[in-house]
This record gives sequence, C-alpha cells and structure tokens, in this order.
Amino acid sequence: MESLMIVLVGILVAVATYLVLSRSVIRVIVGTAILSHAVHLLLLTVGGLKKGSVPLLGQAAAPYTDALPQALILTAIVISFAVTAFLLVLAYRMYLMNGTDDLEELGGSSDE
Repeated sequence: MESLMIVLVGILVAVATYLVLSRSVIRVIVGTAILSHAVHLLLLTVGGLKKGSVPLLGQAAAPYTDALPQALILTAIVISFAVTAFLLVLAYRMYLMNGTDDLEELGGSSDE
C-alpha cells in the first residue's frame, strides 16, 4: 500500500510541476495547492504504521499509529488552505486591475 501511495505522490508532484510552470496565474495557484496535497500525502505515508507495542502500561502489544504526523498534516492543511485563499483573492484583484491573468503580459513593458 505504501508503494502505491508513493507512486500517487510522484504523479501529483509531476502534475503540480507542470501547472506551476504554465503561464496562467490560476494554473500556478492550483499547482501549488496540488503540490501541498502531495506533501501532505507523503508525510502521512512516511509516518505510517509503527511496529511495536503501544506506549501504555497494561495494554496488549499491537501495531499503532503515531499521532504526530497526523497533527502536523492537519496544521499544514489549514495553512495551505489559507495561503491558497489569499492567492486566489490576490489573483482576482490582479485580474481586475490588469484585465489578464497571463504572466507574460504581466511582466512589464518591453522598453524597460
């Protein structure tokens, strides 16, 4: 199962890289959101299932899941949602001011 998740993370990183390298601002923002989801999936996969006994006295030894990667991922999801929302509002404002979302046209004039 972990190898399937790693392949999925690789596919998501490839798609995110393609979107980030495009000319449209919206595609760049979607690419960064997909890249953050790929990192969340990677952290969850690397955190994985622990082998050994539970750190409680009097309990039967069974595999358990470490809660630290899940807490880190939850925090990262909230932060990436806030950054994505900010970037979308910034892109909307930029579109209203300039009338385009093409990064080549937003680069400035050619006489500078």
